[in-house]
Amino acid sequence: MNKKIAIAIDGPGGAGKSTISKAVAKRLGIIYVDTGALYRTVGYYGREHGLSVEDVKVSEKITPMLDDIRIEIKYIDGTQHVILNGEDLGDKIRQPDISMYASAVSSVPSVRAFLLEAQKELARKNSVIMDGRDIGTVILPDAEVKIFMTASDEARAQRRYKELLSKGIEANFDDVLKELRERDHADSTRAAAPLKPADDAHIFDNSDCDFNASVEYIIKFVEEKTGVKAVEK
Repeated sequence: MNKKIAIAIDGPGGAGKSTISKAVAKRLGIIYVDTGALYRTVGYYGREHGLSVEDVKVSEKITPMLDDIRIEIKYIDGTQHVILNGEDLGDKIRQPDISMYASAVSSVPSVRAFLLEAQKELARKNSVIMDGRDIGTVILPDAEVKIFMTASDEARAQRRYKELLSKGIEANFDDVLKELRERDHADSTRAAAPLKPADDAHIFDNSDCDFNASVEYIIKFVEEKTGVKAVEK
């Protein structure tokens, strides 16, 4: 690709941001950046060092730990790997409780500042598609394409539930739905960069769209906005 572009995909958990963004990135030949994995990594570090979800919300408790955290992003066969102090965390950061840790640490300004520059640097050097909760509003406010992807609570919980089971992680649908709603509330009411669509974001509700339809929808929208053409499947 000769033209450098930035695509911001925001939305709540379970909307399919990550899986859809990965597929779109592959079709467009650009880098996919899972920003949520970075917050999950900080939350994971806090949990592993004895902090509760409530603890990691407290700046005085989590901020001193940032000096001991070294996060690298590597791309192996086109897949993003997050390396914490030399360890590839893999699915360790995908455990259900880490979602709440990620939401909690993301409300701490020092954590957001700690991770902000790394995300911006990736976009300065590469064509990227980033997904998260404040990409279009804070991380990439000048992105050529901004999409806020959402779906009904039940549809999102069902997707997350199936994802967990497919990875061999025990889960209960009602618990997944409850945790999803709790995180939605925490993310949308936090003082620092709350979850909300950018003023110029395109709203995409994919409650009734399957994976392939969602990918094609995003591809078409990006092509129309940027003139960049995706490769055929």
